[in-house]
Amino acid sequence: MPLPVEAVLFAVIGLLAGFGALALRPEYFPKGRGLVIGTGLVSALLSGLVIRFVLSGADLPATLLLTVLATGLLTSVPARPDLATARRGGHHRRRHAA
Repeated sequence: MPLPVEAVLFAVIGLLAGFGALALRPEYFPKGRGLVIGTGLVSALLSGLVIRFVLSGADLPATLLLTVLATGLLTSVPARPDLATARRGGHHRRRHAA
């Protein structure tokens, strides 16, 4: 498959990862929703191209699967679960006197 077609597939994977992260866990991304979508898009394009060249473009399903995995991991980088827990009134650590 030609590289421009694969690049479009990588971009679609990245956009789906960014919008999916915002849809599934919006409380983890309190600021910069554009950052999440941009991170998904850029990570999919870069990881897809690197994986494509490492595999020599031989196996498209494997390239797409590895791109989905790498994009999912990299899209979670700007997540802030500590802020989501604090906002919900989550568990607080108690300090015990020694």
